[in-house]
Amino acid sequence: MQVITELNSFIKPLNAIVTQGTFDGVHVGHCLILEDIIQLAKSQKGKSILVTFEPHPRKVLFNHDDDIKLLSTLDEKIELFTKLGLDYLIILPFNETFSKISAVNFVREILVDKIGVKTMVVGHDHRFGRNREGSFDDLKLYAETFGFEVKEIEAHDINNAIVSSTKIRNSLINGDITTANSFLNREYSITGNVIHGKKLGKTIGYPTANIEINDLTKLIPANGVYAVRVYYQEVTYGGMLNIGNNPTIENAKWSIEVNIFNFDKSIYGEEITIYFIDKMRNEVKFESMEDLKKKLREDEIMAKNILMKNEAI
Repeated sequence: MQVITELNSFIKPLNAIVTQGTFDGVHVGHCLILEDIIQLAKSQKGKSILVTFEPHPRKVLFNHDDDIKLLSTLDEKIELFTKLGLDYLIILPFNETFSKISAVNFVREILVDKIGVKTMVVGHDHRFGRNREGSFDDLKLYAETFGFEVKEIEAHDINNAIVSSTKIRNSLINGDITTANSFLNREYSITGNVIHGKKLGKTIGYPTANIEINDLTKLIPANGVYAVRVYYQEVTYGGMLNIGNNPTIENAKWSIEVNIFNFDKSIYGEEITIYFIDKMRNEVKFESMEDLKKKLREDEIMAKNILMKNEAI
């Protein structure tokens, strides 16, 4: 896959099969659209192209809102797009000026003149242009005017629920990892660097790696205790992770801490990725450290059982 960040240097292919959007999360619905343009491009001897934006439009249009959280970093999306077999990823810089481009000008100046779209494939709820003014009906009119074809992909549903990035975000905020993972068709993950903590876990037999997330806009699931997989230096380990305020520990701050099973290395400053398998329980304040230790033993057994069922250890 070629990543294009400067449209002026882009050479239009003879048969450009294009889709456009932020594709936050790259969920199963997104993958259906991408798989469709990839297959169309192969059958028509063309090139599959995704046009997306950086930063995410919400971060520009609602820059006063510090609570904007996203499912995917740009690097994560690039990795997923590459695995799917996309030919081109065109990343357009999104700013206030760009946000004011009308729907018709976006189609004419970018999709037609710069990219040379021959077939445009979009999802059922696709909107585009200034204030999301452009609809699928508008796109069909522009297609007739500028001489390209347009195709709409129907909504994808799982257990009678239509998949969307918003529903995945809400599932994670509520700690519903099962629903989020089913909509993503993979395990939700976060990546960060290991930092120094209070090192209290080691004193009770459960040392933890405190994680500082690399991208502050990345959505962190609800506070609680989770069964997880931990990816470090091309090796995957089982583990259990706590997100929250550690209410049993005096003066503790909110943190993300993972106890990695069968692991005894110093990895301060190094990067690890956490894959969420399931939430086991909410945070609880225990009467003593001994009570906490007893509960952690139970959590460990539960986590290992969950990971075995999910073939994760």
